[in-house]
Amino acid sequence: MLAISRFRSGGQAFVAEAEQVVAFWRSCRGCVDARLVQNLDEPELWAIISEWGTVGDYRRSFQGYEAKMLLTPLLSRAIDEPSAYLPPEELGSNVPRGQ
Repeated sequence: MLAISRFRSGGQAFVAEAEQVVAFWRSCRGCVDARLVQNLDEPELWAIISEWGTVGDYRRSFQGYEAKMLLTPLLSRAIDEPSAYLPPEELGSNVPRGQ
């Protein structure tokens, strides 16, 4: 499972906060990789890209006090868009929520 959280931000404070999230996720069970990337054409556009063994591993990374204190402040500022992706063969029938 791939998770992409995009941000319009910048500055050293943002980078430091995002790097803490990346380090935290890398330490979580089931995290294959996590990294902070910056857009080539728009320097204020950033993303945290993380890869997980399962959707459950990703969801469990949000549990606990440390996760809430570290992840919530940064991720609440992410661009509001869907962020979780699976290969089509793993996804199966993709029915939007509420339908």
